Amino acid sequence: MNFTSYCWGFFAHKKINYYAVFLLPPQMLVLYKPNIDFITTHAVDPDMRRNVVAEEAPRHYIDIDNYGTYPYAELPRKWSDAVAKYGEDTLLANGIVPWHVQTMLNRLTEAFKAKNFLQIMKNSADIGHYIADTHVPLHTSSNHNGQLTDQKGIHGFWESRVPELLADKEFDFFIGKAQYIKNPGEYIWARVLESGKAADSVLLFEKELTKQFPPDKKYAFETRNNIVVKQYSSAFTIAYNKKVDGMVERKMRLAIFSVASFWYTAWVNAGQPDLTDLAKQKFSEADVKEFEKLNETWKNGKVKAREHEETPKP
Repeated sequence: MNFTSYCWGFFAHKKINYYAVFLLPPQMLVLYKPNIDFITTHAVDPDMRRNVVAEEAPRHYIDIDNYGTYPYAELPRKWSDAVAKYGEDTLLANGIVPWHVQTMLNRLTEAFKAKNFLQIMKNSADIGHYIADTHVPLHTSSNHNGQLTDQKGIHGFWESRVPELLADKEFDFFIGKAQYIKNPGEYIWARVLESGKAADSVLLFEKELTKQFPPDKKYAFETRNNIVVKQYSSAFTIAYNKKVDGMVERKMRLAIFSVASFWYTAWVNAGQPDLTDLAKQKFSEADVKEFEKLNETWKNGKVKAREHEETPKP
């Protein structure tokens, strides 16, 4: 059985960026609301770049359990201190998402200072992706796809199947307003620690529930993009969501708040520039071609990967 998954899944990443826009103050909405389609669509660009940019993958996760036990005090929170202790190669091998979020915050802040329309849009979409990833428990675990506990496929199940089936019908994404984050590093590390602490429950509850479902009830076959795939059944997905007490919804809600708050923090740190004139700007033809090229590269990579897969038969 083959389960293809991405960080939060394309569906959830787009939802998170989309709803984050509505948490912004009017001074930012003047730019973000007219460009909400871009912010939403390009929420998945970092995942698509994984086929193109070799150094992209470590930016999406951190196997924090490789650094001891909760709360992982052995791991320095400051990048330079962590490099001095473990070396950059080790850090990259285990993932660097909490540090990369802070790098992206600096980039977005500089884009606001320069009032650079393209960079504000690109960095806003990108940082939304990385921040959302820190809210996914299995992005903070070395057992990221259940490969160590005979639960392969649980990654895509938690972050893709559950929200795709339930988010539009049952999840509540009306949250509040973005808030200024005084210490972004401390904030993002707190999210990572929360996710790391929840990883065991994500795995344990799936294993417990599996004992109650025979294989023909746990899985179902569905046609997606003209391909028959083996998927977790609706019944199993609904039961799992109940067993984890709505964890996926809570994580998505917090991710939406976090994304909006980081956007807001970058804008405030940049001096709260007037964005009214930027709202009138459009993407250049060269910008559009760059986005299209990334999309085509990703699609071609998916086609090549699929050539090596066997289409499951019912």
